[in-house]
Amino acid sequence: MEDLARLLAAHPFLDGLDRAHHAVLVGCTKNVRFQPGQYLLREGEEATSFYLLRSGLASLEVHVPGRGPVRVETVRAGDVLGLSWTRIDDADPSRPPRVHLDARALEPVAALVLDGACLYRKMEADHDLGYVLMKRLLALTYQRLERVRLQRLDVYKVSP
Repeated sequence: MEDLARLLAAHPFLDGLDRAHHAVLVGCTKNVRFQPGQYLLREGEEATSFYLLRSGLASLEVHVPGRGPVRVETVRAGDVLGLSWTRIDDADPSRPPRVHLDARALEPVAALVLDGACLYRKMEADHDLGYVLMKRLLALTYQRLERVRLQRLDVYKVSP
């Protein structure tokens, strides 16, 4: 069995995190695998998980009426998936947060999955850990928004 603390420490999202914090996170973590076509997350379901991808590719998709699933991003080893558990965008804290996109494995995926409720409790109990992780999550959110902005501008389109 692989050592979860070592796997957590090896993931870029947690790079430089204090060893004591890795030890705390182990209690919320499982090692999981998905085969091509399997869903890691489904739009509309309760947001309970936060994934640190170790290997493989997954597609982030939205369902467009009349068109079906449309890929909006591809995530790979070193990326994270499943930010909705943080409740950052939830105006009503009494409602459970919901997943906003489908995430489907395009090839075999190995990931560490952290239970969002467990992680949230650990962050509330240890504000240093919470602060470090929220700074990283905010930076990640900003990067994703920047990619979406560039896609919307179609800056990569080749002019005739």
